[in-house]
Amino acid sequence: MLTEEDRKLLKLIEEDCRLTPEALSIQTGLTPEYITQRISDWEKEKVIVEYRPLINWERTGDVSVSALIEVRVLPQRGYGFDKVAKRLQKYPEIKSLFLMSGGYDLALLIEGKTMQEVALFVAEKLAPLEHIQSTATHFVLRCYKQDGIELMGEEETLQRLVVSP
Repeated sequence: MLTEEDRKLLKLIEEDCRLTPEALSIQTGLTPEYITQRISDWEKEKVIVEYRPLINWERTGDVSVSALIEVRVLPQRGYGFDKVAKRLQKYPEIKSLFLMSGGYDLALLIEGKTMQEVALFVAEKLAPLEHIQSTATHFVLRCYKQDGIELMGEEETLQRLVVSP
C-alpha cells in the first residue's frame, strides 16, 4: 500500500523522470536516500516500468500513421480475453492494447508508415486470428494531447476559412 508521500513521489517522477533524488527531496520533504531506495524497489516490483520521453513526431517531419482498432473477440473458456491479448501484445505494430467495456472487447493503438501498411496489418495479421470476430479501424488524423501533455500550442491553432453563400 502506498503512503501519501510515496504517491506524491510517483506523481513527480511520472511528470518528469529526469528529476534527481535531491530535487525530488526538496519537493517532497523525503530524504534523497529514501527516494533512491524507493525508486530501486519500484523498478524491481515493476511499479516503475520504463523511463521514456514523449516525442512529438509531427514536428520531426518523420511521417507515420496511427490507428485505433476496435476488436470483438470470442473469449476462450478458462482464459477470457487474456490468451488473445497475450498473443496480440507480441506484435511490434501494436503500441497499446486495452480490454474495454461497451460495444467491443479490445482496443489496439497501432502505428505504421502508411495507411496501407496499417490496413495490411489488420487484414493479414489481425483479422484472420482465431477468436477474432470483427475489427473496426479508426485512423488518427491529428494528436492534440498525449499522456496528459498538450502537443498543440496556441500559435498552432488552425484558422478556418469563412464559408459564405
